[in-house]
Amino acid sequence: MKAIFLDRDGVIVNNSQHYYIYKKEDVEFVDGVFENLISLRNAGYEFFIVTNQGGIAKKQYTMDDVNKVHHYIANELEKSGIIIRDIMVCPHHESVEKCLCRKPSPLMIEKLIALYQIDPKQSFFIGDSDTDIQAAKAAGVKGIKIEGNKNMRTFINEILTR
Repeated sequence: MKAIFLDRDGVIVNNSQHYYIYKKEDVEFVDGVFENLISLRNAGYEFFIVTNQGGIAKKQYTMDDVNKVHHYIANELEKSGIIIRDIMVCPHHESVEKCLCRKPSPLMIEKLIALYQIDPKQSFFIGDSDTDIQAAKAAGVKGIKIEGNKNMRTFINEILTR
């Protein structure tokens, strides 16, 4: 299976107005995300979200809040035929506690690769931070760094022409 791993904030969800997004009312999709993911779906890619949510460790919101947001995101994408196969969340933050899963650690990606028998050589991680790209590289997946909260069409074309 070939996969697209997606960071959540800045890639799928526009976080330019909210640093932490933990209420579905604050979810605003990045311009072009639906069309871009449909293009990738049509090319045979499966989708996974890999996200750090350090606000949980900082007690700014709960895992239940995050799960509600993820349910909303997945449902909205599914209305356009985009299926999110799984979502991995790191609830930790280095200011509160150390962990093994927070990006740039590749652990969340590696778990998904093993669980779904994903071919890392045919897969990509689309993120808007250096930690996303570091995690991708460490997991053996091609990392694509985009500008946060912007349409990623140029980068999608790069994947589709490979």
